[in-house]
Amino acid sequence: MNPKMKQLREKAMRLPLTPGVYIMKNKSGDIIYIGKAKALKNRVSQYFGSERNHSIKVRRMVENVDDFDYILVGSEFEALVLECSLIKLHTPKYNILLKDDKGYSYIRVAGKDWPVISAVLQKSDDGAEYIGPYMSFASVKNTVDEANSVFHLPTCGKTFPCRAQRPCLNYYIKLCDAPCSGKISQEEYKKNADAALEFIRGGSKETLERLNKEMLEASERLDFERAAKLRDRIRGIEKINEKQRVVTEKDADCDVFAIADGPDKSCLNVLRFRKGRLVDGEYFYFESDTPERARRELITSYYSLREDIPGEILTDGAVEDAELLERWLGEKRGKRAYLEEPKRGEKLRLVEMCRKNASEKLYERQGRVSKDNAALEELRELLGLKTYPDYIESYDISHTAGSDNVAGMVVFKNGKPYKSAYRKFAVKGFVGQDDYRSMAEVLERRFTEYHKHKDSGEGFGRLPDLILLDGGAGQVHAVQPVLDRLGIAVPLFGMVKDDRHRTRAITGEGGEIEINSKRAAFTLVSSLQDEVHRFSVGYHHQKHTKSTFRVELTGIEGIGEKKAAALMKKFRTLKAIREASVEELSEAEGISEKLAQNIYDFYHGDEDDEN
Repeated sequence: MNPKMKQLREKAMRLPLTPGVYIMKNKSGDIIYIGKAKALKNRVSQYFGSERNHSIKVRRMVENVDDFDYILVGSEFEALVLECSLIKLHTPKYNILLKDDKGYSYIRVAGKDWPVISAVLQKSDDGAEYIGPYMSFASVKNTVDEANSVFHLPTCGKTFPCRAQRPCLNYYIKLCDAPCSGKISQEEYKKNADAALEFIRGGSKETLERLNKEMLEASERLDFERAAKLRDRIRGIEKINEKQRVVTEKDADCDVFAIADGPDKSCLNVLRFRKGRLVDGEYFYFESDTPERARRELITSYYSLREDIPGEILTDGAVEDAELLERWLGEKRGKRAYLEEPKRGEKLRLVEMCRKNASEKLYERQGRVSKDNAALEELRELLGLKTYPDYIESYDISHTAGSDNVAGMVVFKNGKPYKSAYRKFAVKGFVGQDDYRSMAEVLERRFTEYHKHKDSGEGFGRLPDLILLDGGAGQVHAVQPVLDRLGIAVPLFGMVKDDRHRTRAITGEGGEIEINSKRAAFTLVSSLQDEVHRFSVGYHHQKHTKSTFRVELTGIEGIGEKKAAALMKKFRTLKAIREASVEELSEAEGISEKLAQNIYDFYHGDEDDEN
């Protein structure tokens, strides 16, 4: 804990209730975090109060704060603008920072009368036009190659006009119109280059409409050679569109933001659509934070580096200060920009696609295999979870007619058994058979321990992403009030078995959910249910064996619970005790020769009588 916490809180409580920007510094005076506030006193004092609602990232930041400064401004919007400017200037450690244009790709258009289109890795101050930036050089190069091929533009690197007498091979295989040899006029060449740029910028639909119109006009003029060229060009674009399908039905420009959360790192994926086509995709890793705040910081950081802002920005959840952010985006863009969290339809499909891409990158970073990724993705979709169930806890009760009542808890981390986190529970609150009360008791004990150890973030101090109970709706209804009372907001479901003790469905507050059609999720849930059943039954057998052991031993005169436990510790099994001599029995802790003789006689009395 920060030793200056009290001093910092007292300073924060003296701040005015006016808009401003606060600047957190460490012992060396380095700026480690910059934020904005509508009321400085309220926002800054939250950092130095209770840590209950703080993310791990915020806790780490607060531990390193030695002092803070602040700047008062006239409005919350001015605070947002100043915050963006200062973050860009100082790049503080604990703000979400996205990379700049370094390493991005561009489309270069050189020459006004004879434009040459190429893919490059960086801008140069050479008078050429640059389109971008784009994340993937491979996709940029592929797009440029396709445009040059379809519109028969040169890729030889020559500067036009030039005086080559013979065209190169590209002319003879119909990949270039050979402007170097005068095979095409400057006017016609410029027209083709403009059409290629229109196609690159996402206007394939308009390009096709114009080319079809020109082809019909050429046919009517009986200019069949020109019509054939246009026909081939149309076919080339259609072939590309088939390979690079239009993703949105409407010819809209929009950017889509989605976040996949991990235990320590999260991944942002941005998909950029222009004229209904997916033109670029980018992803960034950042330290996990509250989703609403993270989205605001991500969007401001992203568009601080870019001028191309669409009119519509889709997100996978709520954004902190959405109205202020829309105003800031609108001023940068020059006209209104809208933030939207889609709830249904095609826009929601785009957000889901973006989230899947983010998850794939996060799993790739964490080294997970694709089948585990698919299982967790299916399970998240099936249960309607907001985040991926990377850390799943499952519980099962086991007993024999109400005796030796126990529970097992198993954990699956990243889709695999995480055996160091397995736990055993002996039900202590009552005697007899009641699976519902047993399950409620076990979950209450588990999450009471969470409140004691949550600062550690490990073992019982870590919250699961999902809880699965071996049982139906009854177990869920018995446990949910316990979680509510303890303030545990973790999704809770039951695993239902068929008559053959095989997984059949998942049940929750809304009823049963069939999982047979989701093969990867079905396999994962079945594995979980089998594992928790095996673990709890194994513990019950162990406990029941010891119980039987003690009952038999305590039936011997002079043997109580402690001496029975000592015999169990030394000999392990009843068979070993039966076969032991008096001398061997007396070697157990607390067992005198007289008691050893009693034990021996208990097992061998009939034999002595016969002798």
